[in-house]
Amino acid sequence: MRFMENAELVLDNIISWIQDFFKTTGGKIAVVGISGGKDSSVVAAMCARALGKDKVIGILMPNGTQSDIEDSKRLCSHIGIKSYTINIKDAYEGLLSAFPTDLQISPQFKTNTPSRLRMVSLYAVAACLDGARVANTGNYDEGFVGYTTIYGDCAGDFAPLRCLHVSEVVALGDLLGLPHDLTHKAPSDGMCGKTDEDNLGFTYHDVEIFSQTGDSPNAAKISAKHKANAFKKTLINPPTPYERIIKLLSKRT
Repeated sequence: MRFMENAELVLDNIISWIQDFFKTTGGKIAVVGISGGKDSSVVAAMCARALGKDKVIGILMPNGTQSDIEDSKRLCSHIGIKSYTINIKDAYEGLLSAFPTDLQISPQFKTNTPSRLRMVSLYAVAACLDGARVANTGNYDEGFVGYTTIYGDCAGDFAPLRCLHVSEVVALGDLLGLPHDLTHKAPSDGMCGKTDEDNLGFTYHDVEIFSQTGDSPNAAKISAKHKANAFKKTLINPPTPYERIIKLLSKRT
């Protein structure tokens, strides 16, 4: 409950942290991949509040047809930010057509390659803009169990949500006045037709409890995922407001 009681203070703190990050690194524009879900919605909204709407660019990246693409468009319109759509289908199929014929295309290839192509697209856009910085939109629970793609969605220049549980991201989305159906939307990678929790076999709420107490429903599964994917955290660590928020909350206990 400590977070919920201080949600507005935490939000102000993260916005201030984003401003400091851009000032320190000489950044001018935030490039945010927009999926239409809670994480990218909250990051885009926080960046707009921190930098101004004209300093945030939303990038929509369907792989062919995306069933909920209208959610992404609605989010950008709601916040009032400029957006571009880059369909990665041709790039994905081009890679497939050029792939060695003696290698069998695996489910992991089909899941992770679009994520990496999306990150390539974000950095390609950033390369065309003066002072652009790419936002990482991952949250703490995803990172804890390693439900991320190396050099895909776990990449980025700064990570405003990396220290926040899913429930806390939802709370900030509500506080920011974002559309309820987007901030409370079942998380999905948008590629396999299943929710994250269907793929994982446990809920993000379970992960939150386990990370705090060491025990929760599906503790064995969560622990196994956490251990198996711990190496991902050592590969890339975009700056996060973690220490700043922890210090802030500890002073108010």
